[in-house]
Amino acid sequence: MTQAITTSAAEATQHRNRLSQSPDVLFCYGTLQFDAVLRGLLGRVPQKSSASAPGYRAAALEGRVYPGLVAGTSADLASGLVLTDLSSEEWRILDAFEDARYELRQLPLANGGRGWAYVWPGGDVRVDDWDAAEFEAQHLAAYAARCARLAPGLAAGRPKGE
Repeated sequence: MTQAITTSAAEATQHRNRLSQSPDVLFCYGTLQFDAVLRGLLGRVPQKSSASAPGYRAAALEGRVYPGLVAGTSADLASGLVLTDLSSEEWRILDAFEDARYELRQLPLANGGRGWAYVWPGGDVRVDDWDAAEFEAQHLAAYAARCARLAPGLAAGRPKGE
């Protein structure tokens, strides 16, 4: 990852507020689809299954190796997976890990179910979609190692930063 990430006290409060709706199923469309990232952050790979979100796309973001889920056209379909057995502690870790700009929203999924997703509110969105294969080939190893370095602090409730 090429940019430093810090979290202020106000952002930490915003993170806690995102979980006040007691989310259950997490729709992942970006880096959290990779087992190495999940193991780095949570120490395990939760139960998962394929899913997609109609009307959304996983957009490449300017200056970032991770994507943002943004509203698209009715023809768009963001592919990903759902994590179905996250503990409240794991939700807290993942929420602290996610950029403070993301909004946690419940979305309809193509299978007729619903899932919670971190939706990017706009800004820095590129016209191209995020390329998971490119991320895997060029960034996954370093990104997963970074996640493993951050995980103990996130689990202890400390703000994200390096």
